[in-house]
Amino acid sequence: MFINKGHFLYKRSIYILAIVVFIALGLASRKFSELLPILVAQNAGDMLWAMMVYYGFRLILFHKSILTAFCFSLSFCFIIEFSQLYQAEWINHLRSYPFGALVLGKGYLTVDLIRYIVGILIATALDKLSNLR
Repeated sequence: MFINKGHFLYKRSIYILAIVVFIALGLASRKFSELLPILVAQNAGDMLWAMMVYYGFRLILFHKSILTAFCFSLSFCFIIEFSQLYQAEWINHLRSYPFGALVLGKGYLTVDLIRYIVGILIATALDKLSNLR
């Protein structure tokens, strides 16, 4: 099967750019939350994190379907959220660092599962609309 390397690199670079953009937007939504409408401030960070996770899986699983990336992203986000129910000293120590808190979270919230679903649905829709596949 012929693979156009230029097209392949272009698509992957778009996913990398999306990851960087969603990381920046997510961090900005936390840092400047007092400037945002309350609904956005309360929900954007988790939705943007889930969108970044989706595009990370699209980058890694480039030749797989959008549905595969959707399922892996949702599973990953749910696993991370449910892992917050586990409160061992060693993992809480990791969560005490800024990077650990960003990746692992600090406490379980059921509403976060909804935020992840919405974020991944938006990312999937954007991916489909962009015709990158």
